[in-house]
Amino acid sequence: MKTKIFKPSITALVVASTLMISACNNKDDKKTTSVIQQVTTADATLFLESTEKELVALYLEASRAEWIYANFITEDTSQLSAEVNRKMTETVVRLANEATKFNKITLDTDSRRKLDKLKLALTLPAPQDADKTAQLSQLVAKLGGLYGKGKYCKDGTECLSLGDMTAKMATSRDYDELLDLWQGWRQIAKPMRPLYEQQVALTNEGAKEFGYADTGAMWRSKYDMPADDFAKELDRVWSQVKPLYDSLHCHVRAKLGDKYGTDKVPQNKPIPAHLLGNMWAQSWGNIYELVAPDNADPGYDVTKLLAKHNYDEVQMVRGAEKFFTSMGFKPLPDTFYERSLFTKPKDRDVQCHASAWDIDAKDDLRIKMCIQRTGEEFSVIHHELGHNFYQRAYKDQPLYYQESANDGFHEAIGDTIALSVTPGYLKEIGLLDKVPDESKDLGLLMKMAMDKIAFIPFGLMVDQWRWQVFSGEVTPENYNKAWWDLRQKYQGVMAPIERTENDFDPGAKYHVPGNTPYTRYFLAHILQFQFHKSLCEIAGNKEAIHRCSVYNSKEAGERLNTMLEMGSSKTWQEALAVVTGKPEMDASAILEYFAPLKKYLDEQNKDRQCGW
Repeated sequence: MKTKIFKPSITALVVASTLMISACNNKDDKKTTSVIQQVTTADATLFLESTEKELVALYLEASRAEWIYANFITEDTSQLSAEVNRKMTETVVRLANEATKFNKITLDTDSRRKLDKLKLALTLPAPQDADKTAQLSQLVAKLGGLYGKGKYCKDGTECLSLGDMTAKMATSRDYDELLDLWQGWRQIAKPMRPLYEQQVALTNEGAKEFGYADTGAMWRSKYDMPADDFAKELDRVWSQVKPLYDSLHCHVRAKLGDKYGTDKVPQNKPIPAHLLGNMWAQSWGNIYELVAPDNADPGYDVTKLLAKHNYDEVQMVRGAEKFFTSMGFKPLPDTFYERSLFTKPKDRDVQCHASAWDIDAKDDLRIKMCIQRTGEEFSVIHHELGHNFYQRAYKDQPLYYQESANDGFHEAIGDTIALSVTPGYLKEIGLLDKVPDESKDLGLLMKMAMDKIAFIPFGLMVDQWRWQVFSGEVTPENYNKAWWDLRQKYQGVMAPIERTENDFDPGAKYHVPGNTPYTRYFLAHILQFQFHKSLCEIAGNKEAIHRCSVYNSKEAGERLNTMLEMGSSKTWQEALAVVTGKPEMDASAILEYFAPLKKYLDEQNKDRQCGW
């Protein structure tokens, strides 16, 4: 799965910071957040107004500094970026702590929502004790450093970075080489275990001071429903997808058994985690050729079509923009093309990872990509512009609400648009002469399922593990066992060799030592198909849902924009209902989208033993 990043709101930007807890309190003032005098609703209103003004100015300063650093990587720009992020982090932590003084007074719904948005911007709430805050800050830095500097030095000579190992795992089909790489990377996580245990204790203390049962409950409280109900809702949605995942799992396991032998891939057990083409077995697209249906070639190659029609990088972007304007969205401002980065400069280092930016929370929208002229990148551009059009849509909301309805919506919108990059759409814009018949869809659906469907249980279980750790249901003595129990339960994958509590395999995934909540990715994978189906219905689509593109549908564009303009001013359930007509997540659209593939998989699996 190719990860995409967008430039979010001020609160989401602070969530991304790994050192946000570094300055909650001053050592000379250990009780800055205690309520010294009775506060009133008028005090809350004044606090919100002044806070918004302060954050607007800081947001602009931080956005510009980060943009300069990402596009001109030097020691100086690095220092400037670090300094402004430190300043912003300290400010938001201070304001979030000050917001707690209004916890017990009665406020109107809007004011209470804004205060909650401010408080919940914190990923790791620090205790109010300054010494403990400093200790937590050091732990966060050490965990991040262990991951960021991690390398596997084979035999003490050849040292491989994570990037090196990831590339090898994507292409190697040598069982022993894959096992060596898998083991090697996980060595870097072993020293994290005691640090992570201390971090959990400290951040739980901070969460309780904020009024939450534990840090996991605080994370789940961002979703406009009781924390425990939200966890149950995720499992309900997963139960809808599971039959499709099980069919894919059975077929992939059988094909891996053909490749490596059933002694190495037993047909009644979970799949060994190192054989799926990805360091974390979270997406399986890299082994597509091992499982592809016969005659799966759709008969065209978007990369070749782009070259045939002389599309350069800017034309690719303008082509993607035309998708949105065809739906009735206003064109991007001229400054978008003047200020964005589309190609890798020859004279300097830049961050090439695709990202969408909202510099001023108004109209200064940009993307940063070192665009390759490939079909995959053409879809990624559509995805990134989805973020930009979302950012512009909610620009008139108060700053507290200048973000997606929940953290899964932003990624879901980008991917929803990318789902409309169909053969029919390619014909509409003149890239493809003729749409292949439906018999050619099977390979496209399989390839997509190997990334999107394979990812869904992993997207769910990462935070399932963390929530159990935060709540104490999983104790430090069982960190690793619980991790693999959940991976087996949800994914049907297993460690290829024996693992013990001397290991800390969760730490081998960036988001764990990086303290980045992961449920957003699960939500995005569910919501994108739900949005796609509803928009197709609004557009009057008569084709199969996987063949639908909402290109040129003003009706779909109007409904989508109505939801985007809401930002997070209303609950995500209300926002969801604007497009889908109902406030609940529903994964049935995924089953409809992949129905031809499910039929094929069940035919392939009829004489196989499925399950684990």
